Amino acid sequence: MSSVASNKLDTFPNPAPERDYTVRIRVPEFTCLCPKTGQPDFAELTLEYVPEALCVELKSLKLYVWSFRDKGAFHEDVTNRILTDLVAVMSPRFLRLSADFNVRGGIYTSVVAEHRALGWNPLQPVQLP
Repeated sequence: MSSVASNKLDTFPNPAPERDYTVRIRVPEFTCLCPKTGQPDFAELTLEYVPEALCVELKSLKLYVWSFRDKGAFHEDVTNRILTDLVAVMSPRFLRLSADFNVRGGIYTSVVAEHRALGWNPLQPVQLP
């Protein structure tokens, strides 16, 4: 069934491995559970990566994200776990995962985790007049 949560991430070949380019994916409806209270935590995830040989397939990413709905996790842990899983299946040149959690008890939490492949250096941005 296509709407069942899964912890499996699928990939496909990078269509332009000869160049650096950035893929940005916004996941506005991430949910997990507070490991202390069991109450739901809501976040917006932003995934930015420069692929090497593989890209993440979006439907599998959606089902993977759904797999956290009933799991208790601290914000820092779940952000780093997702980053680790994505790096494991894609081996990207660069990957940044930003998790902006909604307010809980008057406190907002943002967690940013990054991966950079050994030897990879980003291109310098072009400044146009």
